[in-house]
Amino acid sequence: MRVYAIGDVHGRLDLLQEMHRRILAENEKTPPFDWVVVHLGDYVDRGPDSRGVLEYFVNAQKKTHRMLTLAGNHDVGFLDFLNGSDVNGVFARHGGKQTAKSYGVTIDFYDPASVAAGRSALLRAIPAAHVEFLQGLRRSTIMGDFFFCHAGIRPGVDLERQNPEDLIWIRWDFLDDPHLHSKVIIHGHTPASDVEVRQNRVNLDTGAYASGRLSAIRIDAEAKSFLEATA
Repeated sequence: MRVYAIGDVHGRLDLLQEMHRRILAENEKTPPFDWVVVHLGDYVDRGPDSRGVLEYFVNAQKKTHRMLTLAGNHDVGFLDFLNGSDVNGVFARHGGKQTAKSYGVTIDFYDPASVAAGRSALLRAIPAAHVEFLQGLRRSTIMGDFFFCHAGIRPGVDLERQNPEDLIWIRWDFLDDPHLHSKVIIHGHTPASDVEVRQNRVNLDTGAYASGRLSAIRIDAEAKSFLEATA
């Protein structure tokens, strides 16, 4: 199976669509026996069209089983804001304003009254299918020699016993660890100027919302290569 993995999207529907066009063009040119695309999470916040990104995935998954979507901390944070469990969390502090705007809702996160009103407006504006999509996101998946998740893993802990919160939040304890894991970890979460390739991990987050560059890896048996969609 040919496996593609795509880094953090953050509301950049334009780059996501361009990346999928490139993948489809590759597969038409050199057809694989089978293929799948793993998306590493953080579909919302910061960029201009979080609503469009979620709608795109909802429609795509109705048409094909090849679009796998994992949870990122921003996706979980959006749900936490909507259900009222964390109205001052990552959604409020790191890009939720743009997500709300994509649904036609304006929120001043420095004003508690605006937050309360905005949350109610968002609950009315967001389609049920978008909420169901976010609720259904998995934290990780394994394919061959590769483990896919949003942020990384807790070093020294078996992959099957990882804390779900680590999989979407961990950073330096994972990034700074030089030891080999039982699988190569394919992740995003920490923006870098270019794709980072280490002996134990590959980071695909190239800060698409700000850089205009969405990155992906193609794993085709022994052959590995990278793709980039640009604005």
